[in-house]
Amino acid sequence: LEHIEDDHKAMSEIYRVLNIGGTAILQVPLNQNSKNTLEDNSITDKKERIEKFGQYDHVRLYGMDYFERLKKVGFELEQIKYASNYNKKDIKKFGIIENEIIPLCKKLIKN
Repeated sequence: LEHIEDDHKAMSEIYRVLNIGGTAILQVPLNQNSKNTLEDNSITDKKERIEKFGQYDHVRLYGMDYFERLKKVGFELEQIKYASNYNKKDIKKFGIIENEIIPLCKKLIKN
């Protein structure tokens, strides 16, 4: 989603095609220190995009409002702190991001 200009349209389409009762894992780069998603279409320089978004081909860096964006298209959310399933040694061994929140997005009703 961080690569797609119209992420709202993409999220809506994922919701539309997901079976009722289905789950989508919509993992994105997430800045947990930012309340709001950083988006700026005027940034076209690759170096500046890397600096702002983490990669030259990203069009945004999601903030904690990402979960509300998912809810707005209809998803029910469960926020998973995946690393809590592992000890420190395995977190390092498997390269797990320790505080990452992974959204499990469920479609419970037909819209």
